[in-house]
Amino acid sequence: MNSAADETTDSQRRDRMRPVRYLMRTPLLLAHIVVGLPLTVIALSPLLAKIPIGKRRLDQTMISWWSGTLVRVFGFRIRSFGTPLPGAVMYVANHLSWLDIELMHSQRAISFVAKSEIAGWPVVGWLATRAGTIYHRRGDSDSMSAVLERVVERLNCGEPVGIFPEGGTGTGERVRTFHARVFQAALDAEVPVQPVALRYGRNGRQDPSMPFAVKESFFTNLLRILGNPSMDAEVHFLELVEATPEARRRMAEEARARIASALGLGDA
Repeated sequence: MNSAADETTDSQRRDRMRPVRYLMRTPLLLAHIVVGLPLTVIALSPLLAKIPIGKRRLDQTMISWWSGTLVRVFGFRIRSFGTPLPGAVMYVANHLSWLDIELMHSQRAISFVAKSEIAGWPVVGWLATRAGTIYHRRGDSDSMSAVLERVVERLNCGEPVGIFPEGGTGTGERVRTFHARVFQAALDAEVPVQPVALRYGRNGRQDPSMPFAVKESFFTNLLRILGNPSMDAEVHFLELVEATPEARRRMAEEARARIASALGLGDA
């Protein structure tokens, strides 16, 4: 019996429209990089970044524009539910794809905690660094301690921070255990925690082709997603989790449960 990954690969091989999608989307992607990236870089410069654009700064507006456009270039229809809390907030989300950061950025410019490998990814990594991403070396407890200190600093400065408490990307079949340690940053900074549920698919079901396959590189995954059929990219901003001093595990479990419920995964 074939695995889900094998079935996905076989389905892609039978997809005769895949070359047509590459033909349509590749020029759009290149144009977004060649034209959109320099515009975003200019907006992130110290001289222009803090210019007010409505209720946001120019740099925040351009990060959201760049990210939302990138997600759409890959054939996704962005569907947003709920409202991101304003001000200093720690957003905690399930993790499915490298596009998660871009999807959340499309709604609000956020400083993310992400694995250090992302810094070396073409374009995405460079822009993530410019957008204030805090990098963590996985498996290094000293690195995590330093990361959490920087998270608290950002939150104390009134900036929002996004964290993926699962510690890595999953398959979307379930929401894995949330590491409770990261919630200490919200307690230390005395800011609210807002869970965010992410999903890529159709008709409220996660598409199995989105997550990384075993040993799949970033570039291979990017190419595969670029040729996929159009689907929805959902971002659900959920009710905040009340701070519970000396009970980080309870906060982590509640945040995970709310995300799983929003995705229709129950306690899976």
